[in-house]
Amino acid sequence: GKMSVERIFDHLGHFKRFQACLYFAAVFQAIACGIHYLASVFLVQTPNFVCGVPGNITDVLYGNQTASSLEDILPVFKPGTGPLVARTAGGQQWELGRCRRALRIDPGGFAYNFGGNATAEACDGNFVYDHTEVLQSIVTQWDLVCEKEWLAKLCQPTFMLGVLIGALVFGDVADRVGRVKILMLTSVCQFGFGVSVAFAGNYYYFVVLRFLLAMVSSGYLVVVFVYVTEFTGIKVRTWTSMHVHAAFAVGVMVVALTGYLVRVWWIYQLVLSTCTSPFLLLCWKFPETPFYLMAKGRHEDAQTLLDSIARFNGLECTLTVQELLEPEERENGRALLREAEERPPQPEKKLSILDLFSTWRMAGRTCTVWAIWFIGSLGYYVFSLGSVNLGGNQYMNLFLAGAVELPSYLVGCFAMDRIGRKKTCAPALLLAGVACMLIIVVPDDIDALAIALAMTGKFAIAIAFGLIYLYTCELYPTIIRSLAVGSGSMMCRVGSVVAPFCVYLADVWIYLPQLIVGILAFVIGVLTLLLPETLGKPLTTTLQEAEALGNQPSKKDSAVGYKNAEVGLEMNHREAKA
Repeated sequence: GKMSVERIFDHLGHFKRFQACLYFAAVFQAIACGIHYLASVFLVQTPNFVCGVPGNITDVLYGNQTASSLEDILPVFKPGTGPLVARTAGGQQWELGRCRRALRIDPGGFAYNFGGNATAEACDGNFVYDHTEVLQSIVTQWDLVCEKEWLAKLCQPTFMLGVLIGALVFGDVADRVGRVKILMLTSVCQFGFGVSVAFAGNYYYFVVLRFLLAMVSSGYLVVVFVYVTEFTGIKVRTWTSMHVHAAFAVGVMVVALTGYLVRVWWIYQLVLSTCTSPFLLLCWKFPETPFYLMAKGRHEDAQTLLDSIARFNGLECTLTVQELLEPEERENGRALLREAEERPPQPEKKLSILDLFSTWRMAGRTCTVWAIWFIGSLGYYVFSLGSVNLGGNQYMNLFLAGAVELPSYLVGCFAMDRIGRKKTCAPALLLAGVACMLIIVVPDDIDALAIALAMTGKFAIAIAFGLIYLYTCELYPTIIRSLAVGSGSMMCRVGSVVAPFCVYLADVWIYLPQLIVGILAFVIGVLTLLLPETLGKPLTTTLQEAEALGNQPSKKDSAVGYKNAEVGLEMNHREAKA
């Protein structure tokens, strides 16, 4: 059984040298997932641009400013305030907007204001870009502006769709062919697709390759959570699973740094894809997890693995696989007997998603939990992707968005074990809601305050996001636990597909994305207060027990106590960001 394999950590150490080496290697590659998920921020940057003209330009006017070329005036050009007026060597005078241009009909002198007629036309794909900030992005290379602007905006949603599909495909396959094979396959593909994106010859190749890259990145992330949970003992499992998120945050910081240093998109993409490549030299030495080997009945392999873990951890291996196969009398015997007396044997029935809604109470719980998964992911990506629109230095903003996550997981880990799951999750969501709504009253000229509030929102959302996985495990009974977590992660991925569209609402009003997240987070935070607290409660096994959570505690509950609560990770780790 599951519990008997857990005993190996009591013999071999919950997190000793062998597990630590494996853990840091596996998590190092998880940085690449964070990198690719957010790389598009600088790949599809649109610098300032204006419609070009046929012929050589000699003079440009903009208000009372003059210049000799469009490039010189672009850094100060604000679309919507009036056109640029340009004169060509042939004497033609053009009024230029972003997507339209107008040829003045027989002008007299050369002045900014003109009373006569002009013939307007759409720009024929001849654009001039401001290269002070962005030397070359896919937007400037393939002219993804004006009527093609939506192509640039589809770049991140299609990536997130790949994430969604990849998580479904690889999560399932890893249970059948093994964790390590999938880890190797996905990390090699991450490297291969990542590099090939840099050499994509046109937009359609680019999007298809990024879609494939999303699938393998998400596959790696799903399986690495399973992998690290199956190699570390219960005592450290909350920490090890939480800090895979931390590696993801480091990836976000790497993107910000690389974006700042490298302003040509394909070189930037190459640097990002190769910076975790040392992992490829290690990953083929990774062992299969003991849980998987035992589940598949590969006992000799399991014994070899146990011996090598013991040797590496500097212990004498006294544990044989045969011992693991015997039922664990001492610890669980009494508990199992008591449970058997209380509960008549139930016919095994196929459980479906509808069982999450079996009663009004469970239905309310499921809706709230799904909402937390959704807002966790939506908030996470709105704050990360949207940080570059907040004014100030966009590279610094994104770097901060990654950096504030690191303390949030530490705070989350401590708080959920000290003050409880609900008492950590609800205040975190309420704090995120309040921070976002405060952004709205900030005067437009104080960027720093808006950025500080957005980072507070990100910090708070990350706490709720890091905690919801374990909380979901504890709110549902064993029979539908993996279904609850699986459907939750699905809501999470829906949130990440919606997030880029939400970020584009910044075009309507700069703080609209944050406002939407703030209102949702606040409402969901209030709903979270209605969930039962699960800290220190044993894991439930039947729907009746799960439904009774949060009623007046009986003596029996507190006796079984906290020991089992973190078995909640139940080896079903199907994780979040993916």
